[in-house]
Amino acid sequence: MTVALDGPGTTIADVVAVARRGEAVELTDAAVERMAAARAVVERLAEGEPTYGISTGFGALATVSIPPERRAALQAALVRSHAAGMGDPVEDEVVRAMLLLRARTLALGASGTRPLVARAMVDLLNAGISPVVPEYGSLGASGDLAPLAHGALALMGEGDVHHEGRRRPASDALTAAGLQPIALAEKEGLAVTNGTDAILGMLCLAVDDAARLLAQADLTTALTVEGLLATDRPFAHDLQVLRPHPGQQASAANLRTLLAGSPIVASHRTDDPRVQDAYSIRCTPAVHGAARDTLDHARRVADAELASAIDNPVVLADGRVESCGNFHGAPLGFAADFLAIALAEVGAIAERRMDRMLDRTRSHGLPPFLADEVGVDSGLMIGHYTAAAMASENKRLAAPASVDSLPTSGMQEDHVSMAWGSVRKLRRIVDNVRRILAVEYVVAARAVDLRAPLVPAAATGAAIALLRDSVPGPGPDRHLAPELAAAEALLAADAPAGALAAVGVALA
Repeated sequence: MTVALDGPGTTIADVVAVARRGEAVELTDAAVERMAAARAVVERLAEGEPTYGISTGFGALATVSIPPERRAALQAALVRSHAAGMGDPVEDEVVRAMLLLRARTLALGASGTRPLVARAMVDLLNAGISPVVPEYGSLGASGDLAPLAHGALALMGEGDVHHEGRRRPASDALTAAGLQPIALAEKEGLAVTNGTDAILGMLCLAVDDAARLLAQADLTTALTVEGLLATDRPFAHDLQVLRPHPGQQASAANLRTLLAGSPIVASHRTDDPRVQDAYSIRCTPAVHGAARDTLDHARRVADAELASAIDNPVVLADGRVESCGNFHGAPLGFAADFLAIALAEVGAIAERRMDRMLDRTRSHGLPPFLADEVGVDSGLMIGHYTAAAMASENKRLAAPASVDSLPTSGMQEDHVSMAWGSVRKLRRIVDNVRRILAVEYVVAARAVDLRAPLVPAAATGAAIALLRDSVPGPGPDRHLAPELAAAEALLAADAPAGALAAVGVALA
């Protein structure tokens, strides 16, 4: 597919397609026309009174007027000085998302850049050239100044990039791809550095990941229900409609679908002395559902940002150029922090579920730690330790970053969003939750196997069969880390969705 970059209409799916799958990008004719019209406004203003971003310095230096012959140097100097990040490079998928989204804002025609600037970004994407962007440097206002500046360096043929599997100078990569560096004109240095594009890109990627994780969390829960000989009664529709949160309804419906026709569940439907299951089982739809509703909120925030002109100053249709605060990352930071809290709890309740399966006093007949030869074998004991370590780390990462602010730029930028920190730790939580669910997948599948001759539902059985292609069932202790990694890889590839589809099951 080719993503048509028009400015309006860009979706989370477009971001994922370009960032992760390397899909091609092209600018529409309408976008080029809008950019050209806005550029004409900038060029007229460049000849008149001092205007911020066009003929003045930046930030606390906005009162300094720049003569015409020094304005091109001003733009290049801005990019070079703002490319001040430190630390390891962020992931190439983040950089690709950032370039796409910066080009998207420029394509709206509110930034006043020449079309060639957005086209240069598109050329980098299509050539597979990803600027090296250090992890530290963004405060989330004025957007992602340092990360975007590192990205803009490559447009000028400066800095380093990742290209053809290695790190190399941008000038060499441009030459290899048949591309030429560009020289930035008035307003363009500011326009390529002033936005929330990396923050938004990471939020879009996290939203995409979280949607899969929440379906997978319902799946591992269903496996645990069978492994613990728990009941499916709390998930019944007539009980769930008494609390009509949309996410809770969806999670409970998934559990009903996954457990439909389960011989294991049916085996103890009567004459079971237990009155009710623990909270970590019967409250799962409430927790997973609240996370789903939080994800929906984050998705709405991302969609709104994808429809926004994120720049300062902006060029209006009537020819005015006005300063604004559209670059502030607060909406994205709040959404990312809220989603981080919700996903951390998804991991926390999963850790509690698997702990019950490994504790012989609470597992209703399973061997301690699901070991083969109890005493000689430790079973899955330390796999749970690994999950517990990540659940604990998630508690620390769930502390919001967006409540912090440090004034910068000589007190001109006296309140910043710290949204970059919000999305960076959200991505860590996403990875941790995937690994926690991978451990639950391995533990619960073994628990279900140990209930033989009872067999699982068709859906959960398909998920176990998928796992068994790379992770053997119960037996003596063996090197566990590769098996946990294999389960994680299945979740990362969303392979369980395919296994469920094969038996006619699709999850919300």
